[in-house]
Amino acid sequence: MSQSSQERATAQANGVMQLFQLGGGNNLAGLMGFWAVLFVFFALMLPEAFSRPGTYQAMMFQIPELGLLSLAMAIPLISGGLNLAIIATANQLALLMGWILTTQMPVDAAGAELALWIAGALTSGLLLAVLIGTMTGAMVAVLGVHPILVTLGTMTLINGMSIYLGRGTTISGFPEPLLALSNGTVLGIPWSFLMFLVLALSVHLLLTRMPLGIRIHMIGSNLEATRYSGVDHRWVLISVYVLSSVLCWFAAVVMMSRFNSAGADFAQSYLLITILAAILGGIDPYGGFGRIAGLVVALAILQTISSGFNLMGLSAQMTLVFWGGTLILVMAVKRIAAARRARPRVAAAKQENTA
Repeated sequence: MSQSSQERATAQANGVMQLFQLGGGNNLAGLMGFWAVLFVFFALMLPEAFSRPGTYQAMMFQIPELGLLSLAMAIPLISGGLNLAIIATANQLALLMGWILTTQMPVDAAGAELALWIAGALTSGLLLAVLIGTMTGAMVAVLGVHPILVTLGTMTLINGMSIYLGRGTTISGFPEPLLALSNGTVLGIPWSFLMFLVLALSVHLLLTRMPLGIRIHMIGSNLEATRYSGVDHRWVLISVYVLSSVLCWFAAVVMMSRFNSAGADFAQSYLLITILAAILGGIDPYGGFGRIAGLVVALAILQTISSGFNLMGLSAQMTLVFWGGTLILVMAVKRIAAARRARPRVAAAKQENTA
């Protein structure tokens, strides 16, 4: 192969790598471009069904719970950890709040009394979220147990407690003011979607503008170096899992208000999808790097694919197949790209050793 042919082949390979490194580094534009391609594809394939305001509104109704759970997964990922208990936590919080609202609150509660009961139920769920996050973070930070093992154990424990205490039943019949959170709209935009955007912006500002967020990135990049720099890594890691659990609380409120029910087995398929959204959005699974903007666009991409496939009459299982294949492809391409970037440095090091 001639030199010019080799250069063209290298340029083409680099272009493919840049296309699939969609959320990383400066490739937010790549994510946006990919989303635009999907929109055009489905608009051409389904000109009447897809390009309707009702379809876009339905997508905005469906994004918040997955988006909030993805934010709950993103913060531990950036810290170099993982939280496998986000779904179990959200379900248990919803069950606690639902139990208070359906069994403890008087049936005829109205007005200020109803508002106090709803506030009390939500506060109870938030306190439980903080407790779960603190215990999880303490096991990771103080005992030094790997986050995968800790959160796997936490997930199993919480699931078992939820099923045992709830006897595997579903709680339903929540007050109308709570249901309005996920079913109400303002100018056609769901309240829950606006809440998700506000929380995503808040997490972005936390991770990029506040000392805690900078330290989370530092720990994900190099835990040992962060410890030697004088940062109290234990406090930071506990904060990571408390924040993750609090975001699970927001997701629990949205889910119970949207479905008007709560159960121990809700949204089980979302766990791996949150990891897919985070990695597709450019969050490094090894920690230290990631952008919430990329995560938000990745969620929009996944929801566009899901809605498009649904309108085309394809099964939900086909959507999961496509999502799983996307995760494998993105991870493989990222590893290949990292190896390609490392080759010049390895070659230079060999030359220095030879000299």
